[in-house]
Amino acid sequence: MKLNRKFYNRDTVEVAKDLLGKILVHRVEGKITSGKIVEVEAYKGFKDKAAHTYNGRKTKRVEIMYGKPGFSYVFFIYGMHYCMNAVTREEGIGEAVLIRALEPIDGMEIMSQRRYGTSFELLKKRQIINLTNGPSKLCKALDIDKGCNGLDLCEDKLFIEQSNKQDFDIGISKRIGIDYAEEAKDFLWRFFIKDNEFVSKVK
Repeated sequence: MKLNRKFYNRDTVEVAKDLLGKILVHRVEGKITSGKIVEVEAYKGFKDKAAHTYNGRKTKRVEIMYGKPGFSYVFFIYGMHYCMNAVTREEGIGEAVLIRALEPIDGMEIMSQRRYGTSFELLKKRQIINLTNGPSKLCKALDIDKGCNGLDLCEDKLFIEQSNKQDFDIGISKRIGIDYAEEAKDFLWRFFIKDNEFVSKVK
């Protein structure tokens, strides 16, 4: 069952934590790839100097973040990588959750070809872990790019669905790679499934 609009239209930190263990799915030309969400980061708009919408910043790039909850916000970094977010809160707020890492579930052969250009059965353990253990890695493995920006996560192409009930402990830390964000770099808005080997960074 896909997560509905109501799920995303809540406090961004709570949505981030609740996304752990859910399944991100992408359908491309009849091929399905998916993975369990094991690491996320919350970005809280106006008051968050690490957010693309800090202080009400409005550009063409961030229009999606100000739209309805439950849409994808995909941005390009370093001139070579994509990162995917799920927009949260009501329209006009400008908040989102970055999907930082997945544990692969469906379509691992497809993911392997996209990431390494070789068969999944030839991968070493470290390569398997590296398939989706980072925001840009998971986007490449699931073929999430600029064409996915603004997709409705409540429809059937790119979406997040419920998973079987599972028990896990949630780790909490500072977010990664935002040392420029002054006091916001210390906000404890990164959440991950403890002891999951697909988390991008343990410390």
